[in-house]
Amino acid sequence: MRFHKYTFLLAVMILLIVPVSGAQDGPALTVGFAQVGTESDWRIAFTEAVFTEAEARGIQLMFSDAGNNQDKQISAIRSFIAERVDAILLAPVIETGWDTVLREARDAGIPVVIIDRNVTADESLYLTRVSSNFVHEGRLAAAWLAQATAARCNIVELEGTIGSSAARDRQIGFNDVIALFPDMRIIVSQPGDFRRANGQRIMEGILNAENPDDICAVWSHNDDMAIGAIAAIKAAGLDPGQDILIVSVDAIPDIFKAMMDGDTNATVELSPNMGGPAFDAIIEHLNGLDVPKWIPVTGGIYFPDTAADEYARRRRS
Repeated sequence: MRFHKYTFLLAVMILLIVPVSGAQDGPALTVGFAQVGTESDWRIAFTEAVFTEAEARGIQLMFSDAGNNQDKQISAIRSFIAERVDAILLAPVIETGWDTVLREARDAGIPVVIIDRNVTADESLYLTRVSSNFVHEGRLAAAWLAQATAARCNIVELEGTIGSSAARDRQIGFNDVIALFPDMRIIVSQPGDFRRANGQRIMEGILNAENPDDICAVWSHNDDMAIGAIAAIKAAGLDPGQDILIVSVDAIPDIFKAMMDGDTNATVELSPNMGGPAFDAIIEHLNGLDVPKWIPVTGGIYFPDTAADEYARRRRS
């Protein structure tokens, strides 16, 4: 089943912490899902994909949207523990501060799968992590930009949420590559919490403070902030994708539409389809099988030549 994103969000608001029924024979698993929030189109697609996978498997999903608030996520996990769920999925807002509540889940005999972003907690406190390689995403973006600019570029960086593994690791990977080229450097770096409106606001401020002719490219930690930056660049009378190159991460439908319009240049895919591997790991663990500590989910890099096909394939009805 596919949901229009606004219908889906309304359903989530109405059905928070309400089980999703399934058609599986025998007792269904009940899994709690502590989600970051709805800060980006990718996050919405990720949540939708987990719901769809749970429904297909007959898993009852108890869902909590933290609104980008770690305290709310911790409270949700404690609620899941009190409800004696079979397992918990945690997509953490930030990396630190999870040891106590993860220990509570472990002591209650409830396996926790860290999904998407990472935590700094002792690995013994959770079952596994299902995620992309964020460092690799940053390296891919930087390698493309180095090639596209003959390794001469002044770069604006739009960072994700400070303290999140996605923002930190994408930054590390990108910086590892541009450090190889003395004429590539980041001239401004500001955090935008992965939000489209923040990307636009930050880029407007940068274009007012800096000479636009000195900016070669925008490196955005996600597509939503890049789309916000596109709006700001256009408002300044410039041509995004031409006057200022743009590379970002996620591969959401809107970024392919921007590519079709000539407004952006490259996106690195972060697959939202992590629910399947996460549920597989839970079931294997409950059946007494060993589970690796990291289950990678891979994605490639996409360019305007395939944008129309990707947009048609990925967009929601």
